[in-house]
Amino acid sequence: SSKVDAVIVSTPDHSHAPASMMAMEKNLPVYCQKPLTHHVTEARAMRKMAEEKGLVTQMGIQVHSFYDYKLATLLIQSGIIGKVSTVRAWSPKNWGYDGPPPKGSDPVPETLDWNLWLGTSAERPYKKDVYHPGNWRKLVDYGCGTLGDMGVHIFDTPYNALALDVPLTIVNNCREPNGYGFPEKNIVTYEFPGTKYTTDKLTWIWYDGIGAPESHDELSLPDGDKLPDQGAMFIGEKGRLLLPHFMQLPRHIVDGKYKNLDAAQIEQFNLGKPIRNYGSEGPKHYHQFIDACLGKDETTAPFSYASRLTETILLGTIAGRFPNQTLHWDNATAQFAEAEANQYLESAYREF
Repeated sequence: SSKVDAVIVSTPDHSHAPASMMAMEKNLPVYCQKPLTHHVTEARAMRKMAEEKGLVTQMGIQVHSFYDYKLATLLIQSGIIGKVSTVRAWSPKNWGYDGPPPKGSDPVPETLDWNLWLGTSAERPYKKDVYHPGNWRKLVDYGCGTLGDMGVHIFDTPYNALALDVPLTIVNNCREPNGYGFPEKNIVTYEFPGTKYTTDKLTWIWYDGIGAPESHDELSLPDGDKLPDQGAMFIGEKGRLLLPHFMQLPRHIVDGKYKNLDAAQIEQFNLGKPIRNYGSEGPKHYHQFIDACLGKDETTAPFSYASRLTETILLGTIAGRFPNQTLHWDNATAQFAEAEANQYLESAYREF
């Protein structure tokens, strides 16, 4: 490790924690892609090690460093819509699979080390076109479904803006589990303890799958406008704030009408002008990590933050194994009140 300055982990989700923990054990800074881990126990372990060793860490949620998301965070925290009671967030992507597991196996390509790709996960036969490209996201052994892929991006700004911790309860309205693929459609409802930016409790509803979100009065837009393909809606005491995903400014809605954002108020945030080019805006999250490694900056999505956001996401995927059942989460003990759900907080690592 004397020749390695830092480690970037961009493997499928099931390898995030084993690779990151190995790097941190060698006292190396780590930039790990989202979602931070595949299991809740791993998220807690990575947070603990990063903090104990005082390492520079960052989770790859680049929108965290984008103008529109920073602006929405500052607007919400300035009280533009008062205390927030509900957030509705959605993505029509389908990183689920409702079909049967494939039968048989195919020859492993010469260019693939299948044993290494499986890593710490259970042994399964190789099947062409089942795992790649990207299909591993749909499978419970390797990915975290649409919630883990898109939810972690779209949750990030409300989670950060409202200073949330992990939820009290989680319910996933979805099909019965099949033990192989994530459900293709999920409606996950979280209840969070209140913060200074929310009402006594905050309700969070996530919709994914083709056709998401289901229509709701709180999602209706002025002038008959259509909702953006993906995004989040903050519902507060004094109005609503729509945050499209991505590269669009937030929209302030009061009494069923759009309200122009106050230019003077935005100016005081010192964010500069919106940048509309992903190419020039995108690298900043990576730059921030490099600058932090060089002692010139601090990361804004370190594992101390990213682990809690990821834990929240993962609790929603676990709830998918218990459709329509309310699961109660204890932050202090990191256990569900429903004992049968605790088996999904971790899984045994295969020696490979």
